[in-house]
Amino acid sequence: MLICPQCKFENPNSNKFCQSCGTSLTHKVCPECSTDDVPVNALRCHNCGTECGTVFWAIIAKETTAKALEVEENVAEKGDEGDEENEGAISSSSPLSVSSQIGLGSYLDSQQRYQLLDPLPAQRETATITDVGIRVLDCQPYQISPIEAILASQQSDLLMPSIEASRIPYLAKLYIALQCQGQPGIPPIHDAWQQGNMQIVIIEDRSHWQFLLDLWQEETTSSLKILHWCYEMTQLWALLEPVGCRQSLLDLSNLRLDEDQTLALQRLYLESSNSLPVTESPEDAEAEISAIPEQPLTIQALGRVWQALFRQSQRTQFGAVVQMLGDLEVGKIQTIAQLRSRLKEISIELEALGTTTLPPIKEKNTAVPIIPQSDESEKSESKIDDMPTVVLAMQLSSLEDAGRTDVGRQRHHNEDYFGIETKIQKLESPKSRVLQGHGLYILCDGMGGHAGGEIASELGVNTLRQYFQEHWITNQLPTEDSIREAVFLANEAIYKLNQQDARSGVGRMGTTLVMLLIQDTQAAVAHVGDSRLYRLTRKQGLEQVTVDHEVGQREINRGVEASIAYARPDAYQLTQALGPRDKNSINPDVGFFDINEDTLLLLASDGLSDNDLIETHWQTHLEPLLSSSGVNLERGVTELIDLANQHNGHDNITGILIRAKVRPNLES
Repeated sequence: MLICPQCKFENPNSNKFCQSCGTSLTHKVCPECSTDDVPVNALRCHNCGTECGTVFWAIIAKETTAKALEVEENVAEKGDEGDEENEGAISSSSPLSVSSQIGLGSYLDSQQRYQLLDPLPAQRETATITDVGIRVLDCQPYQISPIEAILASQQSDLLMPSIEASRIPYLAKLYIALQCQGQPGIPPIHDAWQQGNMQIVIIEDRSHWQFLLDLWQEETTSSLKILHWCYEMTQLWALLEPVGCRQSLLDLSNLRLDEDQTLALQRLYLESSNSLPVTESPEDAEAEISAIPEQPLTIQALGRVWQALFRQSQRTQFGAVVQMLGDLEVGKIQTIAQLRSRLKEISIELEALGTTTLPPIKEKNTAVPIIPQSDESEKSESKIDDMPTVVLAMQLSSLEDAGRTDVGRQRHHNEDYFGIETKIQKLESPKSRVLQGHGLYILCDGMGGHAGGEIASELGVNTLRQYFQEHWITNQLPTEDSIREAVFLANEAIYKLNQQDARSGVGRMGTTLVMLLIQDTQAAVAHVGDSRLYRLTRKQGLEQVTVDHEVGQREINRGVEASIAYARPDAYQLTQALGPRDKNSINPDVGFFDINEDTLLLLASDGLSDNDLIETHWQTHLEPLLSSSGVNLERGVTELIDLANQHNGHDNITGILIRAKVRPNLES
């Protein structure tokens, strides 16, 4: 089936246009010149030459488990029968050292979906290549991949025995299990299949990401930032140990940085593999780190990676690091916990020298993925139930927002109103970069009929904006008392207008309110009524931050079962709103929270949140927005409005999206 890129509707493969929203399924818009007839299977725009195709990284690996070797023997016994079948695609008996079998422009699969963009690497003289990585173009980007279809149909643990699960290559199962942990350092998997003893795994293309070594050697990179990367390596080491992929950290060319300078891997390497990584190393990279050791891996290998990074970057090691690396090499440091303790001591030493220190290490339990054991050997269970995790102070690296309101499909006028006010100040020098963000986001959903709800919602937003323009003048969030005072003033402004116009009963105008205040990495939320704030992070997923002020929820708070509470005819009637009554009748909820990881926030009127729309569609319409390399927020909020019109549409629809990205506060 074809998944519409606009509304995510599932279309038959024969469709040329989405039968739900009419979007083309054969052509797309160039993001650079806006040409709207670029074929979806094209790598570049025919008008401006911009690369706009869907590119992935393909791993072609020869499986070395006992089961795979048995398959290889069976293939050898059968001879060359069927060699001409699927010409131009990999056959199950293809040795990877024969680069002429698959040329530039040919396909990895018989369905002709994944097209090679580069020639296969030449065979090394000293080794037989059993593992290669190469860029491929997805010529059917809207087609749901087979592995996605299998995952959707399983509805249970991937590792449960089934025909579908058995078709997933062992290497792919490792990516899936690690991806489920929400670790951005591991590239997400897109597709995978098994052909005899060959595993083909399609993952995110990170070949263009910055090398860790490149930034490590820059003079402006602080010592504390280097310590942070060492922390991140120890975290990945502990994550990769139970799945047998620590080798992934030992190849310098595999260590990359994302747009926020967070450590990431280009791909996974199995420790049990006898292959050499077939990827280009950074300039002047030394080969000894790439070699897979014959002895079981210990954290001494991690110390050698750090030594190589210092040596190849020609960066001077500070004294405590020299001592730590020496102790690692001679075995005085034997566990990850001991290594992290030493890194903590070094941070304290840097503090004594007058640099910014790292906060202490916090221990917590971390879930470990259950991984299938290779047929080649049984691995003992990893004892990392109390895996230590480094908790670092964070600072804002970017703050973006977008808002939109729509009348909906059934209303004739729009009673929603919103306001956004942000101030971004950047302080930068050769040795530091600090971003100070100050954001005020207000959404009101008015009520009271024509020329009533519209007035109330706009008056509520403008009263709040004016209050904070006058009272929020420092780089600290307003106090709870100050926020409550602002809400009471907005209520009073609408209430006085009701009294002045002698409005009564349902004619009295009012409005809901949800308001978000952000100062750097701290946030405050206030709300009255049923307009909501949602929060999305990679670790926690989607959370509804606010609790609706309505009769049904009030009854639940009193101990009534939800099914009974919402069976009442007045279950969705508001228990409080701004304006209909004086301040003694409202009690705004005010809360505070920290932004300690990349976060997407959504303020939504009930026209957007009704019928569990956000809870149902967040993975397709919100999750891609967490990364600034994904769909921009303007387009994201537009797609949310379109989705609400498609599934709700009975009310006005308003949404405000805020994307806050953070990074460790390590500047010296």
